[in-house]
Amino acid sequence: MEFYGAEPEVDLTYSDVFLVPRRSGITSRLDVDLSPGDGTGATIPLVSANMNSVTGARLAATLARRGGLGVLPQDMPLQELDAAIRWVKSQPVPWDTPLVLPPDATVADASRLMPATDGHGIVVAERSSGEALGIDEVLGIVPASRLGTALPDARLGDLARGRTASIDAEDVESARHAFDLLVAAEAETVCVLHHGHVVGTLSRRSALRSTLYRPAVDADGRLIVAAAVGINGDVASKAKALAAAGVDVLVVDTAHGHQEGMLRALHTVSQLDLGIPIAAGNIVTAEGAHDLVAAGATILKVGVGPGAMCTTRMMTAVGRPQFSAVLETAEAARVMGAHVWADGGVRYPRDVALALAAGAASVMIGSWFAGTIEAPGELRTDENGRAYKESWGMASTKAVHDRFGRLDPYDLARKELFAEGISSSKIYLDPLRPGLEDLLDMITSGVRSSFTYAGASSVAEFHERARVGLQSAAGYEEGKALPVSW
Repeated sequence: MEFYGAEPEVDLTYSDVFLVPRRSGITSRLDVDLSPGDGTGATIPLVSANMNSVTGARLAATLARRGGLGVLPQDMPLQELDAAIRWVKSQPVPWDTPLVLPPDATVADASRLMPATDGHGIVVAERSSGEALGIDEVLGIVPASRLGTALPDARLGDLARGRTASIDAEDVESARHAFDLLVAAEAETVCVLHHGHVVGTLSRRSALRSTLYRPAVDADGRLIVAAAVGINGDVASKAKALAAAGVDVLVVDTAHGHQEGMLRALHTVSQLDLGIPIAAGNIVTAEGAHDLVAAGATILKVGVGPGAMCTTRMMTAVGRPQFSAVLETAEAARVMGAHVWADGGVRYPRDVALALAAGAASVMIGSWFAGTIEAPGELRTDENGRAYKESWGMASTKAVHDRFGRLDPYDLARKELFAEGISSSKIYLDPLRPGLEDLLDMITSGVRSSFTYAGASSVAEFHERARVGLQSAAGYEEGKALPVSW
């Protein structure tokens, strides 16, 4: 990366900079390879944050199916982490994981999991402990859009009658063929069967996406997933248990990553020789990058304070503008053969592109993904009927309760005294992009176009060719589209 014009004299965040177009021989955004090359197996440079309100098993599986990597949070009990990892590994790769509800579930029940939107459906079936996905007799599929017109107490079993469209997995020759089969069936979403058992669902949109994304899979062809551990307690035992469950990347995580406790934990985990990448953080300096890599990290999480749920900078004055933090740490990591994940502060696809230009292999996303169908938690509606999910910071009072809920009241009260971060925030679903995959479409299309403007066909080449300029606040505002005329 090079600066266009004068070198900056102050640290920069994403809104302070822009990309300058240069001569390019890339004729199509589809000629761009977004694989991060960080050893994780991901095929797009997007990682979901290890936050309780962001990454659960459902989001991790959906993200991996489109090439990204989900990081399950360290606050989950070990048994739940084990179950979540194994669940992700059991999910279909070419098909969508079905959302299954019983016939006596109501529209109100379904609406807490799925908004009334096109391109999604609810499989109505009896659950069993037997074959495939544990689905017994399928009564039908209710289009999610139907939830917006049916009465809240209507039974899904009644709405599903006559809606039993399905295709056989062995009949699907290609993604284009799958799309054509759905068109011929006049269906938006169908069940996919194999030997008579449901192995997933498929929509017209997911068939199209199969032509644009490559799933992120392990050596056995299963979806990849990461999990985080803290730096306290028996880190070695937890790391070994997660590796045994099949986790593909281990993330050693604490708010202040450049500390002795982190270095000890990293050394302990690296000595286990688990055979998987180890990410660690968070840091913002070259010195921190050097020390963590020397202790065993192969990937560095970079970012202190840029996240939407984080109050660290206002509470402590600690942190660093994110673009400069990524730029410095990525250069230090590169010299040592390690990689960087830019963690936090992205609000538009442009920010993702700028993080990659600064040298990040991947970009970690939190609150942006929290407002999606697949994120943990039930859908809620505000007084105006807008759908949202609740999000919170990982150092907030709510997170402290989740993490230390088993402590006695006195010790828990002491922990609460030092809580910081936002404990409850409404993250509204974008009506046009309510699902995680909708956001992935928007982000990756923007980033692919950024690569074509730079004349780069890969992440590494983009970092080499990116030309970055400095801009005023007015320059940043000038780049925003207007929702109404001036």
